[in-house]
Amino acid sequence: MSLSPDKQKKLLFLLKKELEKRNQDKQIYDWNHQARSNQKLPEGDWKTWLILAGRGFGKTRTGAESIRQWVHQGICRRIALVGSSLHDVRSVMVEGESGLLQVHPKEERPLFVPSKRLIKWKNGAVAQLFGAENVDQLRGPQFDGAWVDELAKFRRADQVWQQLQLCLRLGAHPRSIITTTPRPIPLIRQLMNSEHVHMTRGSTFDNEKNLAPTYLDQVRQQFLNTRLGAQEIYAEVLTETVGALWNRELIHYKQPIYEDNGNPALKRIVIAIDPATTTHDHSDETGIVVAGIDEMNQAYILEDLSGKFSPNDWGTRVVNTYYRLKADKVVVEINKGGDLVENVLKSLDSTIPIKSVRATRGKYTRAEPIAALYEQNRVFHSQPFTILEAQICDYVPGLSSKSPDRMDALVWALTELLLESEGQPKLKIWG
Repeated sequence: MSLSPDKQKKLLFLLKKELEKRNQDKQIYDWNHQARSNQKLPEGDWKTWLILAGRGFGKTRTGAESIRQWVHQGICRRIALVGSSLHDVRSVMVEGESGLLQVHPKEERPLFVPSKRLIKWKNGAVAQLFGAENVDQLRGPQFDGAWVDELAKFRRADQVWQQLQLCLRLGAHPRSIITTTPRPIPLIRQLMNSEHVHMTRGSTFDNEKNLAPTYLDQVRQQFLNTRLGAQEIYAEVLTETVGALWNRELIHYKQPIYEDNGNPALKRIVIAIDPATTTHDHSDETGIVVAGIDEMNQAYILEDLSGKFSPNDWGTRVVNTYYRLKADKVVVEINKGGDLVENVLKSLDSTIPIKSVRATRGKYTRAEPIAALYEQNRVFHSQPFTILEAQICDYVPGLSSKSPDRMDALVWALTELLLESEGQPKLKIWG
């Protein structure tokens, strides 16, 4: 039976619409296409994937999609889903907007049986729901995979985690995923330092394109320069160390005014370097900290560029930053590197002004007046600097054995900006 030209045209139109819808649905459920690199299952021989991320990062979607991938590939067939309560597991991890049911296409969607606290997939895989308030329910069952959401807010996090580890005994390589906004509990610190844990850090702003502009504006205005913002937005683990010169209460977040060209409108900017003397795997880091000062004599830590670099690499990084930010000078500690440090910078650009300083006093003596400036609200961090802040807040004079390279660079930079310019005893200048 032949169709009239009008009906043929209408049929083609409907077929085209159907194909467009199928392609659209395929993209919606294609996680490899949608996910950011820090949301994809990491490679390597890890046992636990710890995702410490701010609110709105996409932690729930990442956990749900990872479980979906494990089930689809046959990696896991018995899975534990653990939340702070059964209500949270169901409302967030299972039925939530980014939960397990929503991330599956309709034809692949598993069956949720609330009365039995079970999710069943067509290939035979099963997930069981657990609330952390009833840890005894984890005594007995066994699994080859697990997803734990918001572990940091569990009241008995250690007990829940221990019981879950005893349950992960099926298959050749049982694994777990933890998605949580961090809190300074011992278990989180323990996991962060474990060799069996792959850790991913992320902030709210990583997912900026998928969040409402009004929400982002509110976050910036209300939380961006606060300790709560550092924890809930940037996923910083705000811990305290007894006897340390700094504590988290001393660190305040504030950005300087910026010019139209994107550079901070500051009267001075310096780059301080605490160089490493070797470049092998066990070498110390080269501390590189950029700081500036405004007309009100308030100092800002602008960038932490520290890391393990060869002399040419850290030298190139410093020179590029000097011109990018239109800095005044580079301050270099020469106790360890001697003339090598100056020679590296001069070989790359002989016109950059360099101030060489030699540490003739102990770290405590140099760092104490800088910590006092933090207490006086004279120093601000333009954003959370995870490793730098952990280093200064963990440094206990006389007890800390590891060389605090980032802290040293920070101290040299702020000494140049705030102490040298206020009539304090001058550091000896070599050159």
